[in-house]
Amino acid sequence: MSEPRFEAVIHPYRSLGPLGFKILLGVVIAANAVGAAVMLSVGAWPVAGFMGLDVLAVYVAFRLSYGQMRAFERITINGEALIVERVDVKGRRRAWQFPSYWVNVVFDGDEEFEATVTVRSHGRSLEIGEYLSPFERKAFADALKLALHDAKALPAAT
Repeated sequence: MSEPRFEAVIHPYRSLGPLGFKILLGVVIAANAVGAAVMLSVGAWPVAGFMGLDVLAVYVAFRLSYGQMRAFERITINGEALIVERVDVKGRRRAWQFPSYWVNVVFDGDEEFEATVTVRSHGRSLEIGEYLSPFERKAFADALKLALHDAKALPAAT
């Protein structure tokens, strides 16, 4: 198999990285500890336990969110084919293959609110780039069009 002429791997966006998560969790723990200390000092000791549930809820919510990072979409132009591979959160894989010479990339929508990127060939179509924001989809569609143009211009590697 030849080297890919184009490859993009798209993961779901997470605005908070691992370090930010640790800092946020530390702040939540500190704030709840202060609140629990106040509740204990006024004799409302049952409230302190419920404040610990807040920390647990924040932790579980973020762990579930980060678990979604296992999902991705890979778009590859390899030889004479455009291959779209999707892996969901549970690790299930699906792949689609289109002849790169005949693929059309269609960007539909605007760059601010709602946009889609669709690849089409021989009566088949597939929407790609669902993890991207609308303005990223426009840039991605342009890059994919350019890569397909280059793949059509160059002879296939043997």
